[in-house]
Formats: sequence, C-alpha cells, structure tokens
Amino acid sequence: MAIPAVALKYLPAIHWTNDLFLPALMPVIVWCGAWLLFKVYSLKRKLDPATRAALTLTAGLGNTSFIGFPLVQAYYGAAALSIAVICDQVTFVLMSTAGVIMAMNASGTENLNARLVLKRLFSFPPFVAFVTALVLPRFVDISPVNSLLDKIAVTLVPLALFSVGLQLNFTGWLSEVKLLSMGLGYKLLLAPAVVFVMAYVFHIKGLIPQISVFEAAMAPMITASVIATEFELNPQLANLMVGIGILLAFITSAGWWFCSLLFAG
Repeated sequence: MAIPAVALKYLPAIHWTNDLFLPALMPVIVWCGAWLLFKVYSLKRKLDPATRAALTLTAGLGNTSFIGFPLVQAYYGAAALSIAVICDQVTFVLMSTAGVIMAMNASGTENLNARLVLKRLFSFPPFVAFVTALVLPRFVDISPVNSLLDKIAVTLVPLALFSVGLQLNFTGWLSEVKLLSMGLGYKLLLAPAVVFVMAYVFHIKGLIPQISVFEAAMAPMITASVIATEFELNPQLANLMVGIGILLAFITSAGWWFCSLLFAG
C-alpha cells in the first residue's frame, strides 16, 4: 500500500517536460545494456541459457522501489519521489513483459501466454495506482486525500528495509564470484555511468538527471530473483546478485549521489 500511496501523492504534482524522457527511458537503457552485455559474454564464456537469463534479469532490472525510494528520499528529499516513481513503473513494466518472456524462453516453457503477462501487469497495485495518478487528476481533485496518503507513504521506508532484510542470503558466494563481479559491476557501476553520460551529452540539468542516474545505480530487483527461482534459472546466482548487490549498493549509491551533483542547478 505504501508504494501506491507514493504514486498517488506525488505524480499528480509533476510538471511534465521533455526532460522526463530520461527517467522513463533509463530502465530500458539498463535492460538493453544487460541483454547485450550478457549475450556477448555468454558466447565468450559459453554460459548456459539459465545462467545468462539469471544475470540479465538481476543486472537488467533495478530495485527502484524497495531500495530506491528510501535512498532517494534520504539523499534528495520526498519531492524527488515523483521522478523515482516513473523509473520504478517502467522497470516494473519491463519485468512483467520482457523479463517474464526471457525467463520462459530460457527455461524452455512452452505456450507463452500474453494474457498471463498482461494479467500480471494490470493486477499489480503500484502500476494501477500509477495509471490512476496519471488519469484521475484530469477529472477529479484528489488533493483532499493527501493527508491520508502521507500517513500511508511514511510507512514505506521501515517496511521496505524490513522486507529487503528478509531477502539477504550469501551462501555459496565464492563459487559464483566471477559471475557476481560481472553482474554487479554492470548493475552498480557501468549502467549508471551510461545514463550519466547520456544526461551529460543532452545537457539535462536539475533533479531529473540526478534521480535517473541514482535509480540506475540501485541494486538488482528482488522480484527478478523470484522470477529466476520460479523458472529454475540458476537461483543461487540470482539470489546472491540481490543479497550482495543490496549491501554494495548502499556504498556505491553514495558515490553516484556525489557524481549526480554535477547536474544540480
């Protein structure tokens, strides 16, 4: 409930500009980069399809809400959550479509069902709240419920960190250290660097590029490891990517916050 409340609270207040293409495009850039990198890497190292899919899912999809929202709020303030919500919802759409399709193909699952993919997408409460927050304010003033939304949204940080803590698992990391280095090196360093360069080249200033780069640097998405486990795509590697990635992201995200100050103005 906390994430939908954040969407309903902050999205209606967004002043939509052309620069908002960056947070919307950021998850697509990160996903496509992961897909390309691990396709080439799997050809060189002869990775099996399950391992390649596990790396792509976890390195290509960021933890833009459970980790991203609390850190964005801590570093940039609550107002920045409106931009973070855009990053998060596009990430979720990618996970529910491209991510699920990749998992099904890698596992050899037959009968790819478009209805199942769409049902997963449109039954996810934060996505429903995201669409509602975009459409409803055009017809109805929802500001009277902002005080209620504030009370719900304030539970986000403790609940998010509690749920993340339950996911941490480091068993067997030594046996996967090479793949972990490759996956986390991309997710925590290379992916945000690509978004950083893109924002710099297009001369985008202000909070939008700061949050886009910062969210690109988030740890792997927990749900991505759940999907990998569900389809038996090297579950140990997927879970280690999440567990170790979350701890490292608390350190590397501080560095990306410092770098993002270049866009302040």
